[in-house]
Amino acid sequence: MKGSSTTPQALPLPDEEALASSRRLLDRLAGELAANDNWISFARYMALALHEPGLGYYAAGARKFGAGGDFVTAPELSPLFGRTLARQVAQLLQPGEAVLEFGAGSGVLAEQLVGGLDGPYFIVETSADLRERQRQCLGTRVQWLDRMPQRFRGVMLANEVVDAMPVHAVTWRADGIFERGVCANEGQLAWSLRPADAALGEAARALPVAAPAAGTYDSEIGLHGAAWIRLLARALERGAILIVDYGFPAREYYHPQRATGTLACHYRHRSHGDPFYLPGLQDITAHVDFSALARAAAAEGLEVLGYASQAQFLINCGITDLLEKEDPADTKRYPPTASAVQKLLAPSEMGELFKVLALGRGVGSPLLGFSSGNRVHAL
Repeated sequence: MKGSSTTPQALPLPDEEALASSRRLLDRLAGELAANDNWISFARYMALALHEPGLGYYAAGARKFGAGGDFVTAPELSPLFGRTLARQVAQLLQPGEAVLEFGAGSGVLAEQLVGGLDGPYFIVETSADLRERQRQCLGTRVQWLDRMPQRFRGVMLANEVVDAMPVHAVTWRADGIFERGVCANEGQLAWSLRPADAALGEAARALPVAAPAAGTYDSEIGLHGAAWIRLLARALERGAILIVDYGFPAREYYHPQRATGTLACHYRHRSHGDPFYLPGLQDITAHVDFSALARAAAAEGLEVLGYASQAQFLINCGITDLLEKEDPADTKRYPPTASAVQKLLAPSEMGELFKVLALGRGVGSPLLGFSSGNRVHAL
């Protein structure tokens, strides 16, 4: 769950060690710009700012998750999230199959799932810092992989992973389609436009966006996310991919009124819109275009098994039944548990903005999480 909106000027200042880390990343970015005629795509900038070894947001040592970090994810709000998700995963797993989680964050979701499921549990984690944190949380109950296996049978999980994948920033104008890249201007990082290349222009023209007669329409295209889904699809021999994240189908993502895009930055539980503020110390995200992921999966022969709001999915899987089993007389545990479930389900919190997309191969039964309120038609 991301924080309240603010401006960079109102954000708390980091300590000197964190500032020094950000300055080292800025030096790395300066070298990248100098080697590329003072221009890189925003996708490249986002990749460096988030994932550059030892310096990027997810690759350095700053605390990201939970009350002491920059945002809280659903499994950290309540263990009922993982216990509910486990019901869907259990329905999908066949004997001898495994669970593979991507970007396991603090390891809390894996901790909630691994005890209630049969079979091995694997994690693919690109951040050495986060992998160590996961080891402290999980011990020997899971296995870590350096890369995705070439063949896999079972359930793949990605909770708040796709929103952190690099996106291309694009501007539609009456005189054409442009890519928004990053340059150095008087010692500061800044936006810089270039005509979109052939591949990005083709992807942009395929979207439901009409160039405005005046002004600009700005948004993002998640080419990396779609390519990642294609890789997963080629590896999946039987089973399903479950993606939980915030976003929209294409016609909502590229709605005429959403003319400034979906980019957002998160720092100390506050959200703002400046991706160039303290690189390496803040999360940079874009909402997920679930239609693009569904198309990429279908192109590789996967079936779209379900698409629903997080609230509908969790209700279908029985989160309210689990809450009812909690003891209301336990005044220390029950009120925060009920409050957390409310945040997971409420339309004004995570319930509607977050979606669950299920993609699969060789899965026959209708899925529990999409037994009601399935919105596949919206994709």
